[in-house]
Amino acid sequence: MPADFQLLANVINLFQNTIMPATLHVAGGRIQRITPTGATSPDPALPYALPGFVDAHVHVESSLLVPSEFARLAVVHGTVATVSDPHEIGNVLGVAGVEYMLKSGRQVPFKFCFGAPSCVPATPFETAGAEITAADIERLFREHPEIGYLAEMMNWPGVLHRDELVMEKIRLAQRYGRPVDGHAPGLRGPDAQHYAAAGISTDHECFTAEEALDKLAAGMKILIREGSAARNFEALIDLLPEHYEQMMFCSDDKHPDTLVLGHINQLVQRAVARGQDVLKVLRVACRNPVEHYKLPVGLLREGDPADFIVVNNLTDFTVQQTYLRGELVAESGQTLIPAVPVEVVNNFNTAPVRPEDFQLPAPQPTATVRVIECFDGQLITARHDVPARVEGGLILPDLTRDVLKLTVVNRYHAAPPAVAFIQGFGLQRGALASSVGHDSHNITAVGCDDESLARAVNLVIEARGGLAAVSPDGQEIVLPLPVAGLMSDQEGYRVAEAYTAVDALAKQLGSPLQAPFMTLSFMALLVIPSLKLSDKGLFDGEAFRFVEAVV
Repeated sequence: MPADFQLLANVINLFQNTIMPATLHVAGGRIQRITPTGATSPDPALPYALPGFVDAHVHVESSLLVPSEFARLAVVHGTVATVSDPHEIGNVLGVAGVEYMLKSGRQVPFKFCFGAPSCVPATPFETAGAEITAADIERLFREHPEIGYLAEMMNWPGVLHRDELVMEKIRLAQRYGRPVDGHAPGLRGPDAQHYAAAGISTDHECFTAEEALDKLAAGMKILIREGSAARNFEALIDLLPEHYEQMMFCSDDKHPDTLVLGHINQLVQRAVARGQDVLKVLRVACRNPVEHYKLPVGLLREGDPADFIVVNNLTDFTVQQTYLRGELVAESGQTLIPAVPVEVVNNFNTAPVRPEDFQLPAPQPTATVRVIECFDGQLITARHDVPARVEGGLILPDLTRDVLKLTVVNRYHAAPPAVAFIQGFGLQRGALASSVGHDSHNITAVGCDDESLARAVNLVIEARGGLAAVSPDGQEIVLPLPVAGLMSDQEGYRVAEAYTAVDALAKQLGSPLQAPFMTLSFMALLVIPSLKLSDKGLFDGEAFRFVEAVV
């Protein structure tokens, strides 16, 4: 049971836009009374009390932690709630995966708002482990009050063409009073208006301010995203002064090493450091997602649940205490939420691979290959046609031009691997492999030679999910992810240490990317242009069709 207590602090009111010294009276998990001291300006000797931070769009699975462990780390940084899309585990286990996330989230004092995944499988051009139908979505809405919205509608062409199955899912959300999240990278002008008019309420995929302005004009709310791989803070933050009522902060995908260091508090710090008005920034970080998604999260008003944080000042935002329903859940950089046992569920059924499985014959002595170019901090890719390095009738990686082999191996049943080529990973030796491969989460691997590729993939198969890095000299590190091949069953800080080790080996192998495993996970994400690889082959995300790896 939460304790009854009083707290004297500079209390931030995001409805009256005031900051004044006052005593918070907390009893029964709620703010019973707020008693001003009578001073009309903040007292520099007092800390600041403000509503807790909310991540307005995150895939908890990308932290490699189950929800209960994610919460233990997030509260340290003042996060009290997330709007969480369980799309990843949905692609592996279907509705059972969504219900697994709900069950794990209920085990801790944290406020998860989960969505009903709208696009499982994401496309018909890849092999997923499950399907979530419109009937499944209705059951989730009906049976689980924690399902607070229809998760990101990635099939934006289907929305634009008013595909009947897509529109049925949107109508279900409207019937049950749930908002619909968007996902439409690059969509602008009349197309953005048509997309929003179908009932889409948000977008977190804007690459430019101009794109965001088009969507704001269409009535959508725009999320400023800063995750472990995809980042658009710099592109969008200058829109905040004028459009703060229609904006939110999110991480989208957050690896455990960066979650240990910070969360939404970091975006707040950066925004204020750029001279943004602190009350507008906090409106974006705290109030807007609570109101948009109707979250049962207190906003530091009398009668509200006592969900709030105490920070040292409004510059550093160092979190001194985090309260949820009046319970102290983090203090002075330490989580106070105890770890709970983690149940293991999975869907992994594929055989070991051999180096020769990744061989790509050359149709003639000279050939040209389509090469995916990846970019640090971006989900989008480019395409280059490059003369192939041919030896012994086979097309080989060309390390002098950073042309490496990329493969996607079906993890749900035995099938020949799909093979293509990629630039941007920078590996000089060895290989990386991961069973975190958006959206269907087959095994994605990149490497300098077929032997290293096979070894990295087989380490992931042996662990029934995980991240692996291997070097030809025998160095090997694998981080097992036995929960759906996406999440660990271990304590969060231990997982962060293990991730740091495998990430360090990836960089020792030559990768200059800030988050090589996160970037690798998006190389099978077909709904983001332009060129990606699924377990079924090389896919042109602009033409929406398969293409040959060899031109």
